[in-house]
Amino acid sequence: MNRENKRRKYDKNYYKKNPCTDSFTCRNCGWPIVSNGAGSNHRNHCPNCLCSLHVDETPGDRASNCGGIMEPIGVWVRSDGEWAIVHRCKHCGKLSSNRIAADDNPMKLMALAMKPVVSDFLDKDRLKEMLSSMQSQGDLI
Repeated sequence: MNRENKRRKYDKNYYKKNPCTDSFTCRNCGWPIVSNGAGSNHRNHCPNCLCSLHVDETPGDRASNCGGIMEPIGVWVRSDGEWAIVHRCKHCGKLSSNRIAADDNPMKLMALAMKPVVSDFLDKDRLKEMLSSMQSQGDLI
């Protein structure tokens, strides 16, 4: 084992400052994942199903003992306009947020973004009423 591999193994904070270039297979969908193409040095979720693993307590520390699958439950837009995926651990329920990657499945991202609109949580008549009231206040675009 070379010095760099020892450092990774024993330093819990290694991935806070160093890129993760390891390839892996998604535990949820079986998709083979490589680090290049993400548009970032830190690949933290599957570009196919958008699932992640609960390995960190804080980003890059690899301190979590849970190891559960983090399912995507929504998206939000950060103040700089960048999208992020909201994940919830299926095992312990922890919530976290991860930046989207350049090679993420755009249809899955849009499906997540539209999830509240198409769910039964929102009353369709109330939604139509809200939209019509907004139209009288100017353009929706």
